[in-house]
Amino acid sequence: MRVIAGSARRLLLKTAEGMDTRPTTDRIKETLFNILQNDIPGCIFMDLFSGSGAIGIEALSRGAELAVMIEKNPKAAACIRENLEHTRLADRAVVMERDVLEGLRRLEGRNYRFDIIFMDPPYGQGLEKQVLAYLAGSPMATADTLVIIEAAREESFDWLAGSGWRLIRTKEYKTNKHVFVGRESR
Repeated sequence: MRVIAGSARRLLLKTAEGMDTRPTTDRIKETLFNILQNDIPGCIFMDLFSGSGAIGIEALSRGAELAVMIEKNPKAAACIRENLEHTRLADRAVVMERDVLEGLRRLEGRNYRFDIIFMDPPYGQGLEKQVLAYLAGSPMATADTLVIIEAAREESFDWLAGSGWRLIRTKEYKTNKHVFVGRESR
């Protein structure tokens, strides 16, 4: 796994050993960032369920002003820190080693307003619903915040109706997909 583009282009990234994380492949990461390319420079980015930190690091490499990464697995969080040092991007990153919802609660009151929030939760556990329910009541996600959820391809997002979030688009791959959502208009 490597950084695709930007200031840390071609640098290899470590991943935590074992099957606790599911790294986004380089091809899928490249497709995602081609979609986001005009929104990344200068943005405030959040990477939830960060794993190796590859998505947040890619955003930083491509010009994000700040990336906040939340990952509860200690080995994965250590891997994120190593990758940030290796890519020389640690000065623009915040790594929180804790449960995602606890991390979000700890961020409240720090005046963060995220432009893009990416999450790659464990599939089939409904964690994306919990995160979106939390963010619906948080000033960290504004009317302009784009949320991207990586999910199993067969997972339905019909539940978005009435959740305070609306489907913007879906990009499907062989086994998974990216679901782009934004706040519902009031």
